[in-house]
Amino acid sequence: MSTSQPPKALLTDVFGTVVDWRSTVEKHLTLSASEALNSSTNSIPSAVRTTAADISWPTIAQLWRNSYYEFTRSYDPSAKDKSNFKTVDQHHVEALHKILVDHKLDGLWTDEEIQKISMIWHFLDPWPDSSEGLGILNQKFQTATLSNGNTTLLSDLAKHGPLPYTHIISAEDFGAYKPHPSVYLGAAKKLGLEPGECALVAAHLGDLKAARGCGYQTIYIERSKEEAWPSKDIAKAKKEGWIDMWIGLDEGAGGFLEVAERFGLQ
Repeated sequence: MSTSQPPKALLTDVFGTVVDWRSTVEKHLTLSASEALNSSTNSIPSAVRTTAADISWPTIAQLWRNSYYEFTRSYDPSAKDKSNFKTVDQHHVEALHKILVDHKLDGLWTDEEIQKISMIWHFLDPWPDSSEGLGILNQKFQTATLSNGNTTLLSDLAKHGPLPYTHIISAEDFGAYKPHPSVYLGAAKKLGLEPGECALVAAHLGDLKAARGCGYQTIYIERSKEEAWPSKDIAKAKKEGWIDMWIGLDEGAGGFLEVAERFGLQ
């Protein structure tokens, strides 16, 4: 990280970087399925009941997450009417419906129950270092979400964490999704800063590479099972040095606490 021009704001990815979506969603799907199967009032087709009893809910959770990734990266803001912008909340409901149908689980939950289950993305538990680390970083920086999650989702996550951000910024504000440049550039402008005065903190090198292309500084926090890039590309990125601060999985205080320590705040 540049000592001559340190960032004025730290903007963070949220899913996987700040919150542990995997553990929360896996547990919620498993519990919701168990409750449905054990309810005396539910009328579930026998074939669906058999499938649900044998299904791997962690696999379903990963498919749900993958669908989010594909949705946000295939969304073309230039071809959409921004008044009809589809939020991540809308996507999560539609995607869960489709996954259930594809896996012969249609009928396990009612439409109302699926809607309710999809709201788990508003209540993901943070990584152990996130809340305290963000609080410490607030002593020196503006801190903001920079996530594809919609604004109400991010606000709920901040309350649930609790995550003491100074600003909530969503891709929804710009009618686009990361890695579209308008999201990174729009967020910097919203904070009244130049892109070079901002640093993106993320557990995904693809996100950081896109931010770097828009002039951001970059901070990588390694999180378990979060990086989609193959190991050879991870090693190449580390060698090339375009990540300004690299926090390893088991390095120092870990996560946001380690970022704070690197900035001399611990």
